[in-house]
Amino acid sequence: MKLLFLGDVLGSSGRKVIAEQLPGLREALELDFVVANGENAAGGFGLTRKTADQLFAAGVDVLTGGNHTWDQREILDFIREDERVMRPVNFPEGTPGDGVRVFETKSGEKVGVVNALGRVFMDPLDDPFLAINRALDKLKLGQECQAIIVDMHAEATSEKMAMGHYCDGRASLVVGTHSHVPTADAQILPGGTAYQTDAGMCGDYNSVIGMDIEEPIRRFTTKIGGRFSAAKGEGTMCGVFITTDPATGHATSVEPIRLGGRLKQTAGQ
Repeated sequence: MKLLFLGDVLGSSGRKVIAEQLPGLREALELDFVVANGENAAGGFGLTRKTADQLFAAGVDVLTGGNHTWDQREILDFIREDERVMRPVNFPEGTPGDGVRVFETKSGEKVGVVNALGRVFMDPLDDPFLAINRALDKLKLGQECQAIIVDMHAEATSEKMAMGHYCDGRASLVVGTHSHVPTADAQILPGGTAYQTDAGMCGDYNSVIGMDIEEPIRRFTTKIGGRFSAAKGEGTMCGVFITTDPATGHATSVEPIRLGGRLKQTAGQ
């Protein structure tokens, strides 16, 4: 199977570059399934129905979330209605939406998607390791699911790396989100799980992690807070492309994706 994970979609620049780049990439790489983290898609803060629909129309199959999942109040309604919109699994019981789901590709293969939120330097939630362990025991790579993608939305590199090794052999891909900068450590772990500490951002890299430059600098230099706004320049689409063994669901290749904008380009080939 050929799978693509796209990092945090940030504002209109992120949505635009995905609309420009993803349809052609789906065809060129013959992608079976595409997941994107959508928690910053609406102006950098949360997800709306309109922004979600734009990303689905561009070729994204599923949108995961993170600590900004609830920034737009309207998501409280449509996350209950659309199974393609997910939130971290370790939010408290009773939170709208779900963090573990199984989807079917056009060819009938089952893809499990798991979304979790880290706890280091973040608001404390339920244990993401326990939550993901339960999810992977249920999904059963190579049996119930032909592939499993884990989005670990976390601040700390160590927590993301630990999750990659914790899931090794039981997921096709463990990928970090939230940091908005693509890391250079794409690899296949010893047990067959593809891993990258952070997929990067789909957005304008002439920015401070996707935000207009002036306000972050002002905060650092004066300690006076103002309003952040998403940078709206030319975007780069960043993500991770993997292929899997149809018998086991383990990764057979992993490549970073960077298309459009300012970063060095790679098309996963």
